[in-house]
Amino acid sequence: MENIDWKNLPFGYFKADYNIRCYWREGEWGKIEISSSETINIHIAATCLHYGQEAFEGMKAFKGKDGKIRIFRWEENAKRMHNSADASMMAAVPNNLFKEAIVKAVKLNEKYVPPFGSGASLYIRPLLIGTGPQVGVKPAKEFMFLVFVGPVGPYFKEGFNPVSIQIARDYDRAAPLGTGHVKLGGNYASSLKASERAHDEGFSSVLFLDAKEKKYIDECGPANFFAIKGNSYITPDSTSILPSITNKSLIDLAKEMGMNIEKRHVPVEELANFDEVGACGTAAVISPIKKIVDRQTGKVYEYCKDGKVGPVSQKLYDRLLGIQTGEEKDKFGWNYIVE
Repeated sequence: MENIDWKNLPFGYFKADYNIRCYWREGEWGKIEISSSETINIHIAATCLHYGQEAFEGMKAFKGKDGKIRIFRWEENAKRMHNSADASMMAAVPNNLFKEAIVKAVKLNEKYVPPFGSGASLYIRPLLIGTGPQVGVKPAKEFMFLVFVGPVGPYFKEGFNPVSIQIARDYDRAAPLGTGHVKLGGNYASSLKASERAHDEGFSSVLFLDAKEKKYIDECGPANFFAIKGNSYITPDSTSILPSITNKSLIDLAKEMGMNIEKRHVPVEELANFDEVGACGTAAVISPIKKIVDRQTGKVYEYCKDGKVGPVSQKLYDRLLGIQTGEEKDKFGWNYIVE
């Protein structure tokens, strides 16, 4: 195996040795297959290519100080993929199949799990696609479930350091009664133009507002938004936000710290009143935000004025990462230890 610079890994695709595949045909899931190929062979009329029957998940495995490999909250990812399958009329992946596939993918590629203390992790990508051919707008009759893995560094190049983001009022990520609440590829396709423009203009990500009224905070690019005000942990409530497993975990940790939880509509003007703000998700974990610029109005909201991460965000980050790597007691039972 090549020498990997674990501490300087980007967040991107990294070729591992094996991936896992399973097919749903004639009303049932087949047996798990192991492949070393990076390509798949699908029909030219496969529904994933034409009608967006495609869902995915993002997960991480961590190597602890004790040398054990931990997969974080896989049941929540399995549940979310089930919801995504239901929303797009695909065959749902049973929990036992989901678990077997991700564990096998991690075990077969164990040498790619970054060492403890490197700041990197093994990213796990389960993928569900419609492979059956249709020319009319109909769901497929065949599906493929695939899992590949690879080591990754921080999602944002800044790592766990404050980032700047941009409010884009002229783009919508998802419609209120659409598919924003599930993890379908089309949601990300519709966010690309706004995201790339933000990158070109010097920002790490985009803060989307609600599509209906443009009054409330919605998603924060590929992540959930959260804010700290006094002893309150505040996060938007919306039918077009993907429920983040990281955000769900942070809410539990904030409760453990004695904080008040406010899951509600968050008016964009309220940005001026927060002590700390951040984005959270599997890929980024927590990305503290130092500046938010409203591209249309020119309004600027600033945080982390001393250049440092806010104390509550820091505590939440340390606690969550400590649980994921086995340094902190896993009182919630979130980790699955790979045997």
